[in-house]
Amino acid sequence: MENNKIYDIIGIGIGPFNLGLAALLEPVEDISALFLDQTEGFDWHPGLMLDNATLQVPFMADLVTMADPKSQYSFLNFLKETDRLYKFYIRENFYILRKEYNLYCQWVARQLQSCLFGKKVENIIFNGPEQLFIIDVLDLKNNDVKKYYAKKIVLGTGTQPNLPAFMEDKNFPNVIHTSEYLKHKESILDAGSVSIIGSGQSAAEIFRDLLPETENGLFMSWFTRPDRFFPMEYSKLTLELTSPEYVDHFYNMPPSQRKAVLAKQPPLYKGINFDLINDIFDTLYEMSVGNIPLNVALKPSCQLDSISPEGNSYALNFTHVQEHITFTHISDYIVLATGYKYKEPKFLKGIEELIQRTEEGLFEVSRYYTIDQAGNIFVQNAELHTHGFVTPDLGMGAYRNALIINTIAGKEVYKVEKRIAFQEFNTRKAWTAKHSS
Repeated sequence: MENNKIYDIIGIGIGPFNLGLAALLEPVEDISALFLDQTEGFDWHPGLMLDNATLQVPFMADLVTMADPKSQYSFLNFLKETDRLYKFYIRENFYILRKEYNLYCQWVARQLQSCLFGKKVENIIFNGPEQLFIIDVLDLKNNDVKKYYAKKIVLGTGTQPNLPAFMEDKNFPNVIHTSEYLKHKESILDAGSVSIIGSGQSAAEIFRDLLPETENGLFMSWFTRPDRFFPMEYSKLTLELTSPEYVDHFYNMPPSQRKAVLAKQPPLYKGINFDLINDIFDTLYEMSVGNIPLNVALKPSCQLDSISPEGNSYALNFTHVQEHITFTHISDYIVLATGYKYKEPKFLKGIEELIQRTEEGLFEVSRYYTIDQAGNIFVQNAELHTHGFVTPDLGMGAYRNALIINTIAGKEVYKVEKRIAFQEFNTRKAWTAKHSS
């Protein structure tokens, strides 16, 4: 590959969103694109690749279908090409197994010559006179550094495990984030007790996965700050909030109102699958027949304040948020299901002067997902504060990518729905998708 080639766009990070962008750009002949990732290959949440875990969105929320149902990179075509379409049809379940979604994404990535792995972006500068981004990229296989050139860039570096503030600068061997669960599962089974902290899907999946082991002597506790283990809300009218109209409605709110609205919406994107909650209860019921004592404790309304070593175990210090009482719980192993958070990559320092920010220092993301005045730096999954709770939703990835592609092309390459909801979210005229050059 010629190092002096100028790409129309270079994507940094190849997670589902940028992989979907690469797949949708592949047939677009007048846009040249390249995507770089420092990992050896696509592997989505390997630490939580449980056998029976599914996505929380239907199979049409794949990389491309909601923008281009005819794409060769659809999940259904993957099933056809791998002789599994009829099996999926007979299964009669809209929700893809997480491990099969991962295989699907790997299948797509292998077909796209625009996706390069083992490439770590070290620095970016902007050449004003040439209007080009110059990207220094380290090849992790041979340690060579090469320069790549692009008119525009799209950041898809994803989110990182989010740990409580009191865990900063601490490295406790048996305190892990859910992203590392499978790597540590055997060690957890060898421990006498484990505590899971968190109220979301990952916490519930790990609790369910370990539940049979409590009959073999493992004592498991599940703590959550909310007053209940709440399900993710996905009634059909609520799902209309994952729509272009609602994104526009949210985007046009004052920043303070956006923050207030987001604070009330955790059940829309942070809850637990309804069927999983029921399965957990049913399993607990079956295990308790005959009034057999369970090696299980479920503790809502408990805020974790700190963790400290206690011999070969750990002391978890809590506050019960309703009773305002503090207490300590001892556990051998701790799994922090404390979610993920966007972390700005260090290589942005070289183009910091181009980036527009809010008063709080966050990206000032435009309606078309750019963070600079010229509209040359796009972001993926870094706009929760400006575009709302649908930001990490796989089902809206193709919509966002269609807007990005149309913006780059200066024309409608992919049709973007103007209105899909029965509801009216505001009194203004419904937003109409437009493109800009």
